[in-house]
Amino acid sequence: MGLREFAGLRRDDEPLDPFALAHFAKLMVIDFEQVQGLSEETREHLLGVGSDAWSGGTCSRPLPNGWRLVLLNPKHGAARNNATLMEEVCHVFLGHKANRLSIVAQNKQGKTVARDYNEADEEAAYAVGAAALVPFSSLRRYVRAGRTSTEIARQFNVSRELVEYRMKVSRLWGEYRARHAEEVEARWAARQAYANNSGHAR
Repeated sequence: MGLREFAGLRRDDEPLDPFALAHFAKLMVIDFEQVQGLSEETREHLLGVGSDAWSGGTCSRPLPNGWRLVLLNPKHGAARNNATLMEEVCHVFLGHKANRLSIVAQNKQGKTVARDYNEADEEAAYAVGAAALVPFSSLRRYVRAGRTSTEIARQFNVSRELVEYRMKVSRLWGEYRARHAEEVEARWAARQAYANNSGHAR
């Protein structure tokens, strides 16, 4: 709520613009096309088959004036970019030390392990950012008014997934699911069918 007040919002149903807050956090968002020195192969990977593997990030080394550069994935929509940038803003406001991207190895599960990665900081920044984007008071009011997660997402310029994350951590998911049982079941069935088809395809 403090972040929303800092941004000058007066109502709990007003969408928060992370790009406006980024200025106060001394974060400069740059366009992907401004990045120089990438090989064509790397560029194609980041914007092609690898585009789902990254959302964005902030340079750990600041500019001479103290600002830091932020890069957002141009293949992701505005709603997802809003959440990504808000997470980066929250790292600054929460006083987190910048993580350095340094690939060390892969663990037994095949997941890349990076040095200086602080999982607790990442979770805190995402949770605080999501709460600032979708406040509990308005979320509860919309759930009880029967609005869908898609409608709520549109109100706050975020993804449906972020809205449903907020419902779950705010303990509103049970109430929402009871009101929209058919929609939730249909989406769950679609995901299961996709997972099954993907498995057969392999």
